[in-house]
Amino acid sequence: MANLFFIFFSMILVNNYVLVKFLGICPFLGVSKKLDSAFGMSCAVIFVMVLATAVTWPLETYILDPNGLHYLQTIVFILVIAVLVQFIEIFLHKYMVALYNSLGVYLPLITTNCCVLGVCILNFTNGYNYLEALFCAAGSGFGFMAAMVMFSGVRKRVDAANPPECFKGLPITLVAASITSLSFMGFGGIMNSIFGIAA
Repeated sequence: MANLFFIFFSMILVNNYVLVKFLGICPFLGVSKKLDSAFGMSCAVIFVMVLATAVTWPLETYILDPNGLHYLQTIVFILVIAVLVQFIEIFLHKYMVALYNSLGVYLPLITTNCCVLGVCILNFTNGYNYLEALFCAAGSGFGFMAAMVMFSGVRKRVDAANPPECFKGLPITLVAASITSLSFMGFGGIMNSIFGIAA
């Protein structure tokens, strides 16, 4: 059980897909301007990550690998993710129109969000069983949310500042993102002291 909690919290703090592995940078930079959009996008990503892992792990383990179809992994995983994103898009369009409009083009881009695909593929690279893969996906989703929500606050401060002309816009945003990323590296020792496992 401790191993499951270690996987979950390490994906939020130490192995954060956005701030440490640098996956999912497009929505991270595009949707983090407003807190409500960042939170809504993060909830959608958590939902897609967990469901995609719940579907892709059995597909890979019981269908693709036994039949020598491992080379179809990426295509099959993207198809599964695309279907899940379509369901979310239909749901938001019908029941949460304001959030649907604020997410705009970034909602269908979850399909090609390398963060979601990365979780599904790296679960097998790390050798996780089904339960561990689900905890990893949930932790990765909450790590994505932590990065998005925290960075939306950082961006408010950055937008209120008056940087030199050459840093205005995307350059100062990238500098702020890199400093935010560095702040997450300090969590490695904390995870090691709590769980006694090297992160």
